[in-house]
Amino acid sequence: MSSPEIASLSWGQMKVKGCSTTYKDCKVWPGGSRTWDWRETGTNHSPGVQPADLEEVVKKGVKTVVIGRGMSEALQVPPSTLDYLKKNGIDVVVLQTEKAVAEYNALAARGVKVGGVFHSTC
Repeated sequence: MSSPEIASLSWGQMKVKGCSTTYKDCKVWPGGSRTWDWRETGTNHSPGVQPADLEEVVKKGVKTVVIGRGMSEALQVPPSTLDYLKKNGIDVVVLQTEKAVAEYNALAARGVKVGGVFHSTC
């Protein structure tokens, strides 16, 4: 199963190829995507992305996770989250969301088992 292409990104809106839903924030993995609802894990801009935000994506067997920190990089990524991914043998790329989407799409196009979490506003 391949990772779906992120078809479009603009402030507050993301579309994943093959999915009719428009996301504000989203999670993607080989074979799927869904809304990234911060309320599920109590995530806020600070301290930022929690290991719990990534568990679902990690369980899909990804080799790389791309984290989009928002258009202005307001979303933090604490060391504990990076440690969680490294302990699971997963490469991680943390970028501003537009750059993160470009990197994710490039990896997916090369057939890498890549997943990601992307914040589409601040």
